[in-house]
Amino acid sequence: MKALVVEKAADRSLQDLNFAEVSVPTPAEHEVLIKVHAAGLNPVDYKIVEGGVSAWQYPHILGLDVAGEIVSVGQGVTNWHVGDRVSGHGDLTKNGCFAEYVTAPTYELAKIPDSVSYEVAASALCGALTAYEAIERKANFSNVNTVLVHAGAGGVGSIAIQLAKLHGCKVFTTVSSSKCNYVKQLAPDAIINYQTEDVDKELAALTDGLGVDLIIDTVGKKEAELDLRRLAYNGRLVTIVDVPSLDNVPMFDRGLGMDVVNLGGAHLSGNPYQQADLGRMNAEMLKLIANGDVKPLIEKVIPFDQIIDGLTAIKNHEVVGKLVAKID
Repeated sequence: MKALVVEKAADRSLQDLNFAEVSVPTPAEHEVLIKVHAAGLNPVDYKIVEGGVSAWQYPHILGLDVAGEIVSVGQGVTNWHVGDRVSGHGDLTKNGCFAEYVTAPTYELAKIPDSVSYEVAASALCGALTAYEAIERKANFSNVNTVLVHAGAGGVGSIAIQLAKLHGCKVFTTVSSSKCNYVKQLAPDAIINYQTEDVDKELAALTDGLGVDLIIDTVGKKEAELDLRRLAYNGRLVTIVDVPSLDNVPMFDRGLGMDVVNLGGAHLSGNPYQQADLGRMNAEMLKLIANGDVKPLIEKVIPFDQIIDGLTAIKNHEVVGKLVAKID
């Protein structure tokens, strides 16, 4: 079969990638073999090429977000059948889905609703499930009125805005100048241009100086450390990139909380309940999309042989919305 591979450990750039003929994999116990119809592209795809993964065996096949059709099942598989339309977010230590076929453990899978295309299903995994975990697993909305979502035009931020709006909250977001118009379609209550506006002053005005009840940080450690000081009393920070320092932060005095999202870490956790939650969140996300509650925001569907170009565009910040590759 045709696959996009990293040939050897020394290959650390997108220019080193190539398409190769490799063997069709065989599903192990509790796995299925999927004929890939569509695959989602994500920033993590190029980042792990550049950083390398010690667990890889070479040639390694890239790709984390798959949507396709089950064509065979491994031992012990009882609730999944040949012909099922499925999607799943894979384990980055294993061979991936930028290929004609991929194996996947059944715990990560969800059945794709009839009204949802393979391309849309593939777009609603890495970024969307990270946002879903941040909003629906980590946050507690029983005492939340205001939410700040950083980088609202990104793959995580754009979904997080929509999910927070479904909870009835006032949602603010930060974006760059070039993405202000794009994020308007998500109807946040306020858009803060971090390149031309003072984020702290804008948030103080929006919250009458009380601070924000919930912040979803998609930027990094430095921004997360600023966010801890932007929180309201009993506020919570959910970070998906790095853990901020808590030095000199009055966590107890202000009743603050913090959570970390590491979506793919569930694969390596050894915890079957948390592994299975990948599939549950996937199914819940697909239902929201099928019902029209969440927009997947696909910018473009590209052919299989343009995946390297697509990842390059993502790295160069030339993409707003999701890129999906059509494999078949």
